[in-house]
Amino acid sequence: MCGIVGYIGKGQALPVIIDGLKRLEYRGYDSAGIAFKNGNGLEVYKSAGKIRDLKAILPQQLPNASVGLGHTRWATHGAPSSRNAHPHVSGGIVVVHNGIIENYRELKSNLIEEGFTFTSDTDTEVIPHMISSYLSRGLKLPDAIRETTARLRGSYAVGVLCDQYPEALYAVRSGSPLVVGLGEEEFFFSSDIPALLPYTRRFIYLSDNEICKLTAGGIEVSALHPAKTIPIQDKIVEINWTSSMAEKEGYEYFMLKEIYEQPKAVADTIREWIDNTDGLLEQLGISEQAKKLRRLHIVACGTSYHAGLVGRYVLEKFVRMPVNVDVASEYRYMDPILTKGTLFITITQSGETADTLAAQREAKEKGALACTICNVVGSSAAREADAVLYTRAGVEIGVASTKAFTAQMAALSLLSIALGQKKGKLHPVEIQTLKDILKDIPHLIEKTLKTDARIKEIAETLVNTKGFLYLGRGINYPIALEGALKMKEISYIPCEGYPAGEMKHGPIALIEKGVPVVFLAPLDNLIEKVLSNMEEVKARGGRIIAITDAPAAVRDKADELIVVPSTHPAFLPFVTVLPLQLLAYHVAGMKGCDVDQPRNLAKSVTVE
Repeated sequence: MCGIVGYIGKGQALPVIIDGLKRLEYRGYDSAGIAFKNGNGLEVYKSAGKIRDLKAILPQQLPNASVGLGHTRWATHGAPSSRNAHPHVSGGIVVVHNGIIENYRELKSNLIEEGFTFTSDTDTEVIPHMISSYLSRGLKLPDAIRETTARLRGSYAVGVLCDQYPEALYAVRSGSPLVVGLGEEEFFFSSDIPALLPYTRRFIYLSDNEICKLTAGGIEVSALHPAKTIPIQDKIVEINWTSSMAEKEGYEYFMLKEIYEQPKAVADTIREWIDNTDGLLEQLGISEQAKKLRRLHIVACGTSYHAGLVGRYVLEKFVRMPVNVDVASEYRYMDPILTKGTLFITITQSGETADTLAAQREAKEKGALACTICNVVGSSAAREADAVLYTRAGVEIGVASTKAFTAQMAALSLLSIALGQKKGKLHPVEIQTLKDILKDIPHLIEKTLKTDARIKEIAETLVNTKGFLYLGRGINYPIALEGALKMKEISYIPCEGYPAGEMKHGPIALIEKGVPVVFLAPLDNLIEKVLSNMEEVKARGGRIIAITDAPAAVRDKADELIVVPSTHPAFLPFVTVLPLQLLAYHVAGMKGCDVDQPRNLAKSVTVE
């Protein structure tokens, strides 16, 4: 999410920065800004909306400037607006930032006590104020940046321009991507390579906890803590991507890129609250109401509905409270009954899904406490809900949702732990264990993604398949639904997702020799029953593709095995869904389908 561009050198900074920001528009954004230093001092322009709105407030004749930086913002803290747009300023310090500062509330409180005034709702604004504070104590700019970043918790890619140090730009990375471009007597940094391709093909990928000083004469890279110069020669890479390839970071499709972004999407979603689940309920404004809750009701559409079904299992397990899950398009016509003490949860990636919004509005009219799990700050769902739990998946361009789905499951897992803790249904030791396991999920997702080559081999044998059956039990039944949906969406192959135990009540009629049946078969309390279902399929000649963390138990029954890591039963969907996303992706690609823009579908369904 978001885009950063910085320039210093012999040329004109503003045309490069504006062009670079336009080349990052594919990432999605809601506001933009630019800052530069010239003979008139430090100048900052920013605007809500698109790059064209920013250009409309710039002087018609762009000012001469040899150093500057710019930003396109995709809102995470604070609604889209000019006041929340980057860059943010404190004295002579200008900062742009991608990422999330988890402890910004604590830092903001301290800075207010110091006398700093905040003019935005963002987490980012603490950074320029902190740098300014350290400068006022006599520190030099690089040391002020180091002291500031030492106090930040979260992920960030930060660009810094200082009125007192106009001969240099600084770029800092921890957890969010940042690249440095090397030109002839001009140097650049950006959150992504496409912004800089017209100007250079030589790049350095900054590593976590590195700071780069850029001047017109060259660059210096050093470790943040402790300060130590890092040789750059071995870090330089030559990029020969086309602009289209660069936007996808070398991936053939955005969908595949987004599948591989899931470790970060999950980590970013849980990072702010995983160690402060009490604070999460406070932030949502439902801490007191949580004690009186008697029922939870989840409403969503499509993939978000499947996340809600997973959430039902987790919430009922950890909170010991009944949970209803409904499809939003049906809910509004059910004349629904909402009893006192109900928390009504909508799940929507865009925050603009028409059916989900209608359901939320009806629930509020009936007196329910409305909470939305959403990926877009300032969206209609977020504005209208009583409480908002944001996912931090960033912009998802592929129409078939992948990283938004796992981020939604992460948000539901957080909420489940928080409510279970508040209602006294989880023991303190159990709470800490669950938090530790959830923190490890991004690592397990990375391990699961290493099955990609094996899945591609299997996909090659399935390109001409006429239909699939996906079967799962318990918490993996919704994953069977999601796997079938992914395959239908992008490959146009008819699929059924079904509870494995219900197979003999109808879908078994579809089984004949060679029909592929995808089983979710993790080692949980239902594994014996799943193995029996496999025997039923095998007896009728079906081809079994098993996704399991217990290969020894499944090997003699499955024709194809995809082995995933083991984890807590409540968190298994994080690893079992990934092979299904990859299988659908590879089959669709081999069939020649448009993976990112499947026919008849739209990313955000804003009509009924």
